[in-house]
Amino acid sequence: MEQNMEEYAIIDNYLCIKMPQEVDHHGAAGIRECADRLILDDKVKNIVFDFENTTFMDSSGLGIIIGRYRKISCFGGKVYAINTSERINRILKASGMSAIIEILA
Repeated sequence: MEQNMEEYAIIDNYLCIKMPQEVDHHGAAGIRECADRLILDDKVKNIVFDFENTTFMDSSGLGIIIGRYRKISCFGGKVYAINTSERINRILKASGMSAIIEILA
């Protein structure tokens, strides 16, 4: 059975979320809930999604990103995607995410 190993860290005013190997509807709710709690509790200003270990992402992954973007942009914050593979990069660009988040491959 596949283990989802997302990790969360707050560095300065950045919430860094290390995304799991597979980002699908099974794990999306947990990522959303934890991220939202940290955004509100710790008053982070920006979010960094780290896709270093991610090999698969469906539309629920895009939902995680857009939902957190909507929350953080209310506070003037930004969302970044780092360590994106060619596949994840294509998904982000094809979905229009590259217009609202900064992708730092």
